[in-house]
Amino acid sequence: MRSEASIIAQYIHFTEEQKRRANSVDLPEFLRRRGEKLLPSGRDKRLASDHSVTVRGNQWFDHATEQGGLAIDFVQKFYGLSFPDAVTALLGAESGIGYLPAREGPAEQRKPFVLPPAHADMRRVYAYLLQRRCIDRDVLTEFARAGLIYESAEPSADKTKIYHNAVFVGNDEHGVARHGHKRSIYTSGKSYRGNIESSDPRYSFHWVGESDQLYVFEAPIDLLSYIRLHQENWRDHSYVSLCGTSEHAMLWMLEQYPQLQKVTLCLDSDKAGQKAVERLTRILREHGYTNITPLLPDAKDWNDELVAQRADVAEQIESIQMS
Repeated sequence: MRSEASIIAQYIHFTEEQKRRANSVDLPEFLRRRGEKLLPSGRDKRLASDHSVTVRGNQWFDHATEQGGLAIDFVQKFYGLSFPDAVTALLGAESGIGYLPAREGPAEQRKPFVLPPAHADMRRVYAYLLQRRCIDRDVLTEFARAGLIYESAEPSADKTKIYHNAVFVGNDEHGVARHGHKRSIYTSGKSYRGNIESSDPRYSFHWVGESDQLYVFEAPIDLLSYIRLHQENWRDHSYVSLCGTSEHAMLWMLEQYPQLQKVTLCLDSDKAGQKAVERLTRILREHGYTNITPLLPDAKDWNDELVAQRADVAEQIESIQMS
């Protein structure tokens, strides 16, 4: 039997002005104040708990289901609330919690995709990926020679500083860069990672081999970490980083290279990663692929697993040397 409170909630009357205010709430602020972690993704913010969902202002979009909308239906869908409860949550100001409305402005034109300028060398990127992330030098060099990884040199707004990031490049079928993912290489301070504005998600960071095997990852560093862990004949296989959990790059690889018939989903082992594996498996089956294998790391992600294994090896070597 439904509680008296739930029956009463169905009859809450909201004015059109209240509903307009609720629908205009700035979703990034709303989510942060509810304890959600958000990741930068171009002009949008991506939910850390579900990488397929992005928000900007009072709008949201789920890249997995290709659905989106405004603040009220977002709160209904992702918090499982009724319409009255969603509106009440968004009208937090009336209970002492104020949520700012999204800023209104003219429609923004999509800027052309441009990779950031390259630094003269890759000294900082090599140091970061080899020493902190334990990536194999030969594998890194292979990707660098192919122009798929480089170090950027980006001036600050006031031209007083140069920022260096690792850039992971995704090319289209003609070898033209159409996607870029930036990752800060500084070991202290706030870390940054995100896709370069106007990147085409179909052409995310990838490697093409000649075998029938495609390995799918969330992040470029996880892709490189997996190769370090499974280096035998790695060049023969194909790999793609989704730079999130959207299926677009995976489907483009399968369409572009018909020899790829076996798909191994190597996403993170957290709740969001497991959810993404289920969704990608369903999408693959809808496209006629049946040879699908989930392969999750024992740690949270493949780089965590690689770093842990390298630490174990170092401890074993130290123990032998001291004995």
